Amino acid sequence: MVIAHGFAGSQQLMKSFALSFARNGYLAITFDFAGHGRNPQGMSGDVNLIEGATRRLLEDVTTVAAKARTLGDGRIAVLGHSMASDIIVRFAESDPSVVATIAVSMFSPAVTAFAPRNLLMIDGEWEGTLKTEALRNVGLVSAPEPPQAGVTYGDFGAGTARRAAFSPHAEHASVLFNEVTMRESLAWLDESFGVTRQATPEIDSRGPWIVALLGGVVMLGWPLSSLLPRIQPLPMGAGLQWRRMWPGVLIPAVATPLLLRFVPTHFLPVLVGDYLAVHFFLYGLITCALLVWQGSWSKGEHAQQTAPASFLFALLAVVGYGFVGIVWPLDSFVTSFVPVGSRPMLVAVLFLGTLPYFLSDEWLTRGRGAARGAYAVTKVAFIISLAIAVELDPERLFFLIIIIPVIVPFFIVYGLLSRWTYAKTGHPLVAAVASALAFAWAIGVTFPLVTG
Repeated sequence: MVIAHGFAGSQQLMKSFALSFARNGYLAITFDFAGHGRNPQGMSGDVNLIEGATRRLLEDVTTVAAKARTLGDGRIAVLGHSMASDIIVRFAESDPSVVATIAVSMFSPAVTAFAPRNLLMIDGEWEGTLKTEALRNVGLVSAPEPPQAGVTYGDFGAGTARRAAFSPHAEHASVLFNEVTMRESLAWLDESFGVTRQATPEIDSRGPWIVALLGGVVMLGWPLSSLLPRIQPLPMGAGLQWRRMWPGVLIPAVATPLLLRFVPTHFLPVLVGDYLAVHFFLYGLITCALLVWQGSWSKGEHAQQTAPASFLFALLAVVGYGFVGIVWPLDSFVTSFVPVGSRPMLVAVLFLGTLPYFLSDEWLTRGRGAARGAYAVTKVAFIISLAIAVELDPERLFFLIIIIPVIVPFFIVYGLLSRWTYAKTGHPLVAAVASALAFAWAIGVTFPLVTG
């Protein structure tokens, strides 16, 4: 069983599949595509062209599949998520030894009524467009009967079996940890290989436990924040009410994607990550300019009371907690989250992009008398700003659509840590620096590296 991850993913992200298959008698192989995870080689070629990145990724699958054939009886099956769904579909169509294909969150124009052999398509319940596409592909063999989810059409022996399955309460990322996803995948392999089971299969169900672990880590930040030093006697920040805050919320959200529409942002070897960093940077500069224009970017009478040693201690404590409580668990149980090769330098450069946004945003939303809920509103505005950018230039920024759902939980997690840090220290810039580093780290270690 050759298992391929999607865009900005890694082999750790697919471990639930590997363990579920291996525990039930299949040899499971995971790997990192070029430019992803801990693979030091960059991904080459235009991501929008079949002759470009698609061909390069196909070469990776071909290499891994060749190794897989030497370890079993020569028959293989392939599974791919998102970006990799198109890759494994094309590979399976070109290789008659592929017995079954499992495409999770699939988008591929290469599917026909006869290829690839025995195709299972799994989508999350909340992946509306992809669910429609899966049913359309099932319809290629179900006609004249209208295609239905959860029904197998075609014939396994002839290789024309087709099925669309929808995992409940799942979207593009959580579908990879959903128990229904695992059971559907294993059952499809058993049907394709003619395996009959007497016992209930053992399924890896780490998803809820990962949520519990990370949730516990975040909530532990609340009592631990009480150990931070008080940096300011009175809380610092702009302290704006809604009437004066709206310009700082709306103007950057609209102006940033419009100004960047015709600005080249390909200056880093990391796919769409450089644009995201520039979006953060310009958004932050515009917000800062509005704060200065309003006269709200002043530390006021409390500036002289800031203790550098206390500020540094608080900053190191918050950043350190992020590494131990978030980076370590994510790398251990979710996806590759440790920078290798040139990625540490990328993180440093990206940090220069994310820092202005978080510095200005923390100042805008904090302070005595600040509007309630302002922190959440500015994050929603930033997400909307990214959506506008994608709408203006979908070809260049298509992959941001996949990343946006991942940015939301990061905003929530670091929003809570920011709130507790600020409540104790009274200084908004502690959490600002920690959040900026966290986002730069996430972009730098997960976004695909590209060459050429």
